[in-house]
Amino acid sequence: MNEKQYFQWFPGHMTKTKRQIQSSLKLIDLVVEILDARIPVSSSNPDLNQLIISKPKLILLNKCDKADKQATMDWIKYYAGKGVKAIPVDCKTGIGLNKFVPSVREILKDKFDAQMKKGIKNPILRIMIVGIPNVGKSSFINRISKQTRAKVEDRPGVTRGNQWYTISKDLELLDTPGVLWPKFDDQVVGERLAFTGAIKDNILDIELLAVDFLELMKKNVTEEFLQRFKLKADDIADIDGYEILKLVGRKRGMLISGGEIDTERAANLVMDEYRDGKFGKLTLERAEDY
Repeated sequence: MNEKQYFQWFPGHMTKTKRQIQSSLKLIDLVVEILDARIPVSSSNPDLNQLIISKPKLILLNKCDKADKQATMDWIKYYAGKGVKAIPVDCKTGIGLNKFVPSVREILKDKFDAQMKKGIKNPILRIMIVGIPNVGKSSFINRISKQTRAKVEDRPGVTRGNQWYTISKDLELLDTPGVLWPKFDDQVVGERLAFTGAIKDNILDIELLAVDFLELMKKNVTEEFLQRFKLKADDIADIDGYEILKLVGRKRGMLISGGEIDTERAANLVMDEYRDGKFGKLTLERAEDY
């Protein structure tokens, strides 16, 4: 099984979203980009970077609990070298979010002080939250605004329009729907987004996706992965991703008529368990490679 699938996904509402972001920039003081700590490069839309280039930026490396800790620290140093502050967070549990407001105030201190000197009483700083679908924006907003008006679902693209939230007397936050780009010039980017669930599974061949993921897993095998399927490293060292998928199916008793392995069911299991963090802390992109 050595086929490759071509990744392309651009729902119509995302064109509208880019226009919304562009028109809203004049209203805001800071852009907060939420990235997936496991794939910081692939989860950063280059179109967004071009749109928001005129504004200061803060990066939240979300899902840090599922990423390799040292790799995340290396990414923080990488962004610092580019003059951008990044903080590791987990928006579902709230890990690291206590650093968000102080970081915003630090970045916008000069702007705030300048407004105070102009005699503006109680100046309000406005922040725009951007990110690709399913990266955790709604979970972040629910946590940081201490309310549940932002819709949260574990699937891409559920937020449909811009929404404002007040998070303190001097901070307001603008949410925007997630944006993916028209096509992935680098198919590795599309593949990594698919691994983490940013692209909807129902438009993909889940078996091909799992096979490609297991090829990558073989090169980055974790003890947690081996333990979940009662495997040894030698069991997968000399076989390809499809054979590993069949091995996983056999170990979990996923058999269909005639004793064949239900590879589609096994593929769904593999991708679900990876996205749930059951294969250990696994970062798919390393700062030293960029």
